Amino acid sequence: MPILLYHRFGPVLRDAMTVRTMVFAAQIEYLRSHGYRIVPLKEVVAYIRGVGSPPPPHSVVITADDGHQSVYTDMFPLVQRYHIPVTLFIYPSAISRASYALTWDELRIMHDSGLVNIQSHTYWHPNFRIEKKRLSPQAYEKFVAMQLEKSRAKLDQELGIKVDMLAWPFGIYNEELIKSAVAAGYIAACTMVRAPAGPSDNVMALPRYLVTDQDTGKTLGRLLTTDSR
Repeated sequence: MPILLYHRFGPVLRDAMTVRTMVFAAQIEYLRSHGYRIVPLKEVVAYIRGVGSPPPPHSVVITADDGHQSVYTDMFPLVQRYHIPVTLFIYPSAISRASYALTWDELRIMHDSGLVNIQSHTYWHPNFRIEKKRLSPQAYEKFVAMQLEKSRAKLDQELGIKVDMLAWPFGIYNEELIKSAVAAGYIAACTMVRAPAGPSDNVMALPRYLVTDQDTGKTLGRLLTTDSR
């Protein structure tokens, strides 16, 4: 079954979850040399939804969340060098506004390369558990709809693309949130549950493995073969 990988990307190791540039390059080299095929997320989603062919054996999907500057300055050159497809999940409120974030022009350049698929990470990356405790039921329902709908609308408007996939912020999701996402026009969503993705999975809660700076060589190999099904 396909393996979905989630990278928190950066040129400097800020914490244990961030993958440095040289480590990302080593991971790609490992995948290529060990017979793995890096495929677009949209192909795996089409298969799980029953509208596409099965992906090749040993398929891997690469994703990165949030939209930090280092995605453009460090990750994207490697994406071009190895000519591999990746999916970025972006929260648009920070784009061209926060100093750490990508700009809209950088997102356009990556999208125009044909290698980078840009999707939604809600509008400003909220913690839905906290917001549900803080808000009244009616206000919370409106807040969730805004986060889901405004993100799609802004990405569509700025980039001229059709956004229909989502990564749940902090990996938080439930049936209520899934219903809201479907109503907002999403056809698939990714979590942070560590497991391979397969046709039996809920397409609105696809599992992903968080890849860290420690996942190189045999360690990466063990991750890729864990719980295969």
